[in-house]
Amino acid sequence: MDARAMVRAAMDTNHHILEGTMEGVTQEVAHWSPPGNPVPVGANYAHILMGEDFLLSGLRGVQPLGMTTFAGKMGISEPPPDPGAAWDAWARRIKVDVAQLRAYAQAVYASTDAYLASASQADFETVGEHPLSPVVPPMSKVAFVSNVLLGHVANHCGEISTVKGLQKLKGYPF
Repeated sequence: MDARAMVRAAMDTNHHILEGTMEGVTQEVAHWSPPGNPVPVGANYAHILMGEDFLLSGLRGVQPLGMTTFAGKMGISEPPPDPGAAWDAWARRIKVDVAQLRAYAQAVYASTDAYLASASQADFETVGEHPLSPVVPPMSKVAFVSNVLLGHVANHCGEISTVKGLQKLKGYPF
């Protein structure tokens, strides 16, 4: 399997696991605030999607779907805090529309896959700056996707699974 196919397959798998984990999430489940530090399911889901959309768009030098096609239609009651700011207060405050977020998710996934399908050899090989520089070391664009975005989706999906479990619901789809 070549690198392009491997990264596309990994992102696709993460997206399928995330969507399977979101199965059965109602508005009530999405907004339930767990005790302690975890944030509600809906806020975590929104954070995952916006992270993928905005970081990948920044990497590519294009406007994110959340600011174009889905401006005002992502399914969140207010925009997230500025990058680098604590997001937990926002996460406990926002209201989400699960159906709108899931539609946004499909568009984000399609955009990610379209980029990976058409990424140039330079995107795979050329090391450079990216949207999280200088916090994360320089790397190629595709390395950024496979090192940062894959982990971001998987890590927060685990949080969603846990918060669903705290509500006595099935988390991961397996």
